[in-house]
Amino acid sequence: MKVILLQDVKGQGKKGQIKEVSEGYAQNFLFKQGLARPATEGNLKTLEQQNKSEQKRKEQEKLDAEKLAATLNETTVPLKAKAGEGGRLFGAITTKQIAEALSKMKLKIDKRKIELDEPIRSLGYTNVTIKLHPDVKATVKVHVTEE
Repeated sequence: MKVILLQDVKGQGKKGQIKEVSEGYAQNFLFKQGLARPATEGNLKTLEQQNKSEQKRKEQEKLDAEKLAATLNETTVPLKAKAGEGGRLFGAITTKQIAEALSKMKLKIDKRKIELDEPIRSLGYTNVTIKLHPDVKATVKVHVTEE
């Protein structure tokens, strides 16, 4: 019996796949648990529509990320911190502080998307990469000045 998986099923496959399973397994487990539905003509068309709308949504997300990346590439984030001799900071500038500064500039970026290998510990300009989408990255200049 052919079924369309509605969720990932261990040992069978991923969500949206069409699988051939025994009728008893389908009737007694997959359908009762709401993990699958029969692969009828109507259900296959519904699955195709869902895949198309999912594809459109992903394309739109990528376009939005590219627009935001263009804005971020031209952005300089000013931050103030206490510093000692030779431009060394007391403490460090973290992704959280960069995200807060961006939100004050009306650019909402999650701190987990900011790729900073180690916190910024010196005055001056630093290029910071932000991963907006699996295919789209932006670079922001962070300007740290003395308080």
